[in-house]
Amino acid sequence: MQADWLIKNIHLATFDPTVAAPYGAIRDALVAVAAERILWAGPAAQAPSLDGAVVINGKGGWLTPGLIDCHTHLVYGGDRAEEFEWRLQGRSYADIAAQGGGILSTVAATRAASATQLLDSAARRLRALCAEGVTTVEIKSGYGLALDTERRMLVVARALGQQLPITVRTTFLGAHALPPQYQGDADGYIDTLVETVLPALAAEGLVDAVDVFCEGIGFSVAQCRRLFERARELGLPVKGHVEQLSYQGGARLVAEFGGLSVDHVEYLPETDLESLAQSGAVAVLLPGAFYYLQEQQKPPIAALRRWGIPMAVATDLNPGSSPMASLLLALNQACILFGLTPEEALLGATRHAAAALGLADRKGCISAGFDADMLLWDCGRPAEICYGINMQRPRHIWVGGRDV
Repeated sequence: MQADWLIKNIHLATFDPTVAAPYGAIRDALVAVAAERILWAGPAAQAPSLDGAVVINGKGGWLTPGLIDCHTHLVYGGDRAEEFEWRLQGRSYADIAAQGGGILSTVAATRAASATQLLDSAARRLRALCAEGVTTVEIKSGYGLALDTERRMLVVARALGQQLPITVRTTFLGAHALPPQYQGDADGYIDTLVETVLPALAAEGLVDAVDVFCEGIGFSVAQCRRLFERARELGLPVKGHVEQLSYQGGARLVAEFGGLSVDHVEYLPETDLESLAQSGAVAVLLPGAFYYLQEQQKPPIAALRRWGIPMAVATDLNPGSSPMASLLLALNQACILFGLTPEEALLGATRHAAAALGLADRKGCISAGFDADMLLWDCGRPAEICYGINMQRPRHIWVGGRDV
């Protein structure tokens, strides 16, 4: 076999479902890379003959897949530090939103920002994620709420994937909030998204998936259904912010459309889990928002386990409810706040996060044929990645086989 390079003297946390050990672990292993993909991975004693390869000594470290942050609102203008103070004075997230704050304040700042300003501020946040080993990130629109600004956000998101060594997946979240000019006319705004905005952005190749905020302070199931129907006509997968602050039935809607993921899900009842399990959707847990908003209702972790629904973990990086550019912190929070095991949390930032982005056949595992997005850690066991706060960083980061 002809490899470009290989790494030996390592242990693997493959997260490959065909490897029965916890973490998909293989000790005393070897990985070979060719043409940006993993050529071979397994026990060093069973490695095939590999010709012409540069050899890297892993010095006994652990090699994992690159981390995947499958839910972010990374591109935005301004900040919401003033609202942070308001919440600490006792005002709720819903109260602030009702008084013109919340998402709409970020909409105003984003609309006022140039593409260069948005790119520069987003790049700073994205570099923080990259330094922790994030090699794939999802970036949503939803702070423009008009065709030109939604386009600007998505163009910036695509540019970030060209500027930095990371794979970027873009999600259209036009149904994030009701813009000021449509107050009292949510159906009219959905008309605009369905008839004009989404088709235009999809035709420009700027949209990988379609998301909605299905919530009492967002959009109804019926309104979200209309957007999902249009997405299906355009050949785009769907996902949803659902059951975060109250139960609306949004997860069942996502399941009906065969969606990629249901995100937040604090108020998801077990009665809805059968349809979700049958659909194959991933439940994306966002402990940063739970922590930051001081919520009390936790996602139904035990029920999700019983039904075998894969759980992903993401930062929900955004200016209002989760201003957190650290997926490693989110992993720790998922363990401490939600009770995930370290193995479940790491699965949630690798294999299951890849599935939440429709990338399960390319990313999230160390296995032959997968993208060579990999991290080398100086740790004695994989649980250390979740265990300490600001105590771990990968020693090496490879994206598409390139050491970055």
